[in-house]
Amino acid sequence: MALINPVRNTLLDLAPVQAIATSLKRLVSDKYRGGLHKAGAITFLAVMLSGCAGVKIATVSTEDYIAQRRGDILTTNQLSASARDTLTSLAIAPEQCAKDIPHCSSRLTELWNLDTEQRMATLAEIWTQEALRLQGRRNARPDFSVELFDAYLQSARYAYAYLFFTDRRPGDRAFEDRQTQVRDYYNYAVQQATMLLFAKYHDTSYAFQKTIEIGRWRIRGDLSQVRDATAPQPHELIPASQLTFRGVRSIYRRDGFGAEMVVVNESKDVTPNSFQSTYSEPPFQAVTGIITFPGETLSQVLQTRDATIIGYDPYQQTSIQLKDVQVPLAANYTSAYGLWLARSDFSTQALRTVLGREGGIEAPHVFLLQPYDPNRRVIIMLHGLASSPEAWINVANEVLGDEELRDRYQIWQVYYPTNLPLPYNNAEIRKALTETFRHFDPDRKAVASNNIVVIGHSMGGVLGRLLVSSSDNLLEDAARDRYQMDDVSIAKMNQEFGNVVHFSPLPGVTTAIFIAAPHKGTPFAGNRVSRLAAALISLPVTVVTQLNKLSQVAVGNTPAKDEMLILPNGVESLRDSDPFMQITSKMPISTQVRYHSIIANDTPKKDLLYSDDGLVPYQSSHLPGATSELVIPFSHSVQETPEAILEIRRILREQ
Repeated sequence: MALINPVRNTLLDLAPVQAIATSLKRLVSDKYRGGLHKAGAITFLAVMLSGCAGVKIATVSTEDYIAQRRGDILTTNQLSASARDTLTSLAIAPEQCAKDIPHCSSRLTELWNLDTEQRMATLAEIWTQEALRLQGRRNARPDFSVELFDAYLQSARYAYAYLFFTDRRPGDRAFEDRQTQVRDYYNYAVQQATMLLFAKYHDTSYAFQKTIEIGRWRIRGDLSQVRDATAPQPHELIPASQLTFRGVRSIYRRDGFGAEMVVVNESKDVTPNSFQSTYSEPPFQAVTGIITFPGETLSQVLQTRDATIIGYDPYQQTSIQLKDVQVPLAANYTSAYGLWLARSDFSTQALRTVLGREGGIEAPHVFLLQPYDPNRRVIIMLHGLASSPEAWINVANEVLGDEELRDRYQIWQVYYPTNLPLPYNNAEIRKALTETFRHFDPDRKAVASNNIVVIGHSMGGVLGRLLVSSSDNLLEDAARDRYQMDDVSIAKMNQEFGNVVHFSPLPGVTTAIFIAAPHKGTPFAGNRVSRLAAALISLPVTVVTQLNKLSQVAVGNTPAKDEMLILPNGVESLRDSDPFMQITSKMPISTQVRYHSIIANDTPKKDLLYSDDGLVPYQSSHLPGATSELVIPFSHSVQETPEAILEIRRILREQ
């Protein structure tokens, strides 16, 4: 093959320009000898020369450059630069392609002079374009149609083929924007196709477990990873990508393969049925969905009409293997939790509870924030007075959002009636937790039943301390001395109320974190405002009956009868003058438990020893022998501060 002479080629390229220049020179010399005419000719020459330039330079801002490179049908409602370039290089106008996607798709499939990756990526994008056109509004819940379902399945299949059945593996394209775009087409198509199926079949017996035919597709579901085959149909299926929350500082998720969804298993989160048992697994469950297409080759994948929808629990499965490639699963760890809190109406219910009004709760309940996992350690969270699981919004979210902690721990939140006196709540919470552990692990041999962590705020901190303490005979001796009880009365008290008077550390607990906890009570619970609040509080009839019974056993016919029949409620139990509080503050904490204190200080001008957080004095929160103590300049609700959450995470990481 002859070598090309670059100099010669350059001269040849300039030949038209030289011809123009020669003609103009002759024109000037023969007819236009004047300076004015000569200047005009030169101007004409400049215009002619500029008109011959094939490439012109323009500048673009960094923002526009990134938008041009990364914008696509999902982000700008316009085809990406890559798709437009592919179509125009094949003499296909993007506008004409959009008018008849099936025909355009056939042309792309038939043309031979196109790289396979470009072909699959462009096909995935134009089928996403077609689906969006058929769907109408982007974030609307799509109405089912065979054409729309087919468009999303086509998009998912071509994206699937691009990712796993082209010459390069996903890892080889890790830094390419185009792969991220195609992954997004796949994830969005899976999300929408699954939503379409749910909208069509959720009122029927179809449970994503059997094969159905939709148009030319045969669809099979596999939800064995996330729910029992006998479980009832979910009430809702919600894309996590469409949820955002006020009150939650961060949304924790993992980029990856699949659609992030929330499965709603109950029509309402907290109902009377919620408390028929002492525990419940989450009514809102995080799920990651994928769609796979059978075949060992690209040709087989493109020809198949079979598809399988598979659901995964992102807490249990972080990656999957597809076509000999280990692929990270997408996950959203905040949306299910945030949706649960947003729909629960806990704040109103907690207020009704503390006042003893209708609609409150009468017994503790253990909420598991994720399906029980025998191989994860349990964190038990206890909220404070007039509160609910909402006290832990950001604490729980930050723990679930920390990958290391998420892999090691699961959270159980105890929701209890804060209007009840401490002795009663202590016994009932122990009962609820014991029954929950017994249900999931009767032999108490699982990881979940050992090395348990208790975290309590305010009143919950006092109850948390009681969970890791021994009563010995302190309460029995105090009752004997105070009410002059004989052995017969003591025996009767122990027989009927032994779980209130006698208790030992909850088995399996090895770590406790007490936050703004009034271990020795607080004088603020006895001030005028608190007394007025306490006067508004009423106790459930069942509780009053039991406590009256205890009073009669303890008092009998002694002169102290009238005193004992005045029953303390939750607020009164927190007074520093309360007899139970004074006794329990002296109870020994188990030597098997490492305990930590997080204390708030809202009086910075005072010496630390005499400071308080607005409700609890430092001297009441401080515990000698604590493994660590952190004082944070803040008010009583210190548990939600970033400083407190960082300290909790530090402690959990060190366990």
